[in-house]
Amino acid sequence: MVMGLSQAISFGSEITGDLARAEEREWLITNGLGSYGSGTVAGTRTRAYHGLLVAALRAPADPCERTLLVAALEEVVEVGGSSVPLGHAWMVSFALEGTVPTWRYALGDALLEKRLWMQSGAHTTTVLYRLLQASQPVQLSLTALVNSRSHHGGIPRPEISLQAMPQGVRMVPEATGATPFVVLSDRGSTTVATPGEWCGGFALPAEAERGLPSRDDHLRAARIRVCLSAEQPTLTVVASTELQPLLDGERALQERRAHDALLLERWREAQPGLVEAAPPWVAQLVLAADQFVVARSRPGAVEGIPQEGQQQNGQTILAGYPWFGDWGRDTMISLPGLTLVTGRAAIAAQILSTYGQFVSQGMLPNRFPEERETLGEGDYNTVDATLWYAEALRQYHQATGDGALIRELFPKLQEIIKAHCQGTRHGICRDPADGLLRAGEEGLQLTWMDAKVNGEVITPRIGKPVEVNALWCCALRTMAHFAELCGERSEDYGALAEEAQRGFQRFWNEATGFCFDVLDGPDGSPEEALRPNQLLAVALTDGLLSGPQARKVVTVCGQQLLTPLGLRSLDPRHPAYQGHYGGGPVERDRAYHQGTVWGWWLGPYALAHARVHGDPEGALRLLEAVGPHLNTAGVGSISEIFDGDAPHGPRGCIAQAWSVAEVLRAWVELRGAGGGLGRE
Repeated sequence: MVMGLSQAISFGSEITGDLARAEEREWLITNGLGSYGSGTVAGTRTRAYHGLLVAALRAPADPCERTLLVAALEEVVEVGGSSVPLGHAWMVSFALEGTVPTWRYALGDALLEKRLWMQSGAHTTTVLYRLLQASQPVQLSLTALVNSRSHHGGIPRPEISLQAMPQGVRMVPEATGATPFVVLSDRGSTTVATPGEWCGGFALPAEAERGLPSRDDHLRAARIRVCLSAEQPTLTVVASTELQPLLDGERALQERRAHDALLLERWREAQPGLVEAAPPWVAQLVLAADQFVVARSRPGAVEGIPQEGQQQNGQTILAGYPWFGDWGRDTMISLPGLTLVTGRAAIAAQILSTYGQFVSQGMLPNRFPEERETLGEGDYNTVDATLWYAEALRQYHQATGDGALIRELFPKLQEIIKAHCQGTRHGICRDPADGLLRAGEEGLQLTWMDAKVNGEVITPRIGKPVEVNALWCCALRTMAHFAELCGERSEDYGALAEEAQRGFQRFWNEATGFCFDVLDGPDGSPEEALRPNQLLAVALTDGLLSGPQARKVVTVCGQQLLTPLGLRSLDPRHPAYQGHYGGGPVERDRAYHQGTVWGWWLGPYALAHARVHGDPEGALRLLEAVGPHLNTAGVGSISEIFDGDAPHGPRGCIAQAWSVAEVLRAWVELRGAGGGLGRE
């Protein structure tokens, strides 16, 4: 157990003994390099992404290209003359101890415990078995299922040679440039399958539900057999890309617990006086926040273009597990909650500095391609990522007082504002008539509502989106403040901010009592649909809306969009509303922003609620449903999305960076009664 963290997540056989309920809950382990392991609490694999070791083999150059290496250990227990597969039927409890998934199995009077985790900074998964009690020895047989395919799936059956080692087996994929890996144990006997046996037809029901290929093949590589007894109760098994990984399970577990304890201590130091008031689920989110922060090499750059051969240490934020990479928009929204709130400002500075190198024509890339030197027009395809960058810098400076980073990046910020005023890619340009920001071209999706199906943009939002202009107003105010800090003229930025603020009143729709979602569309008309985007005009700053207007916005969003775990992306009364997110890729993308609930919006809504009602305690109550949610879906984390219709089943990624970040940031800011990370 991690010191300072009471048991936030645990349940017994009422969940673990029910296959359907246990398969709905998934565990996640990570290593800070982009590698991960994941599976169901039941022990089954229902996704292509499930495995003990899914490694980012090109890390830190690329933490996003990941390969499934070790899918599972098929576990069979022999006790009292009976031989049984170790599965959900024998499971009496599951707990997440910090970031360590822990199971207990009862077979007669034998009680067996299993823990697994990843070593920080290494592509190594450790599994520790311990016989807690038994009246007789227990034989444990483990069969390693291995592969060497993309974590996204497919069944190519790559050529893999197997080599016996003193304590296990070494797998050598035959593909050029492939990385060898091992499965080793600290004791017992290992029998290597020569040749290995490919086993086909493993079902992946979660992929079938998503309309994707739903069968998998794996290679049975080796079998480990060991006797557990009172005299020798433990067994350590390691899956790793290292030839000599640490095989001392107890020491490795201590290191993992020390890592978790350090995260909580940094949070405690950053938020003195708040930690003691935090419920266990908030501390669990602090640990979850760490899973998204990963290493990424930081090339040198000239005018935003990377130079070869100039690799530096750097870090980035993965948008979600198991399938998302690092996206500019997600990174900037998530950064304050994942790093500043948790006492890891140095990481925030690294990320902000890294992204600053890639500013091009006043824009941040929304994603990094696998080869950094191939950054091009297609990667600079967001209007809001750059504005979220300015907001992240504002929050960084307010939290740290670090003027040095602001002075370093101020020329980049000047470039950004100049490009937006003069015009840059994709029709992004300040309109001198009202000071607002226009964006969009046919066939492109530039805002966070970015679903596209067979070339059709579902929510094009061409014109002047409301949240983009709330961010634009905030960015101009931030620039005026930063100009003073850097000894530069602030008047011009202040004037631009005042003009944009006056223009922002155009968004108010008196007839509906809330803001237009988009102004000046392709046909000149506004978009009246009720969406959560307008909440940023209340949550981020004062003055864009009058007091009565802000209260009306929060009220109507609460009445029509709010759910216990996020906000609907569209009013249920709208004819385009879709209350269920499911089916194949086309069906899911059509529903993605047309009613689907997004977890990250719960934070801005709670902050907006507190701002207009002056009731932080009431706003904190809005976050309480997150606690029980951590016991479902991706245990210990917050899902990406949920169905719009009750009971709002979790969908999408099992662990999403901005969902965790914005709820955590909102809780800290509200518990601090608006201090700490409030607007300067």
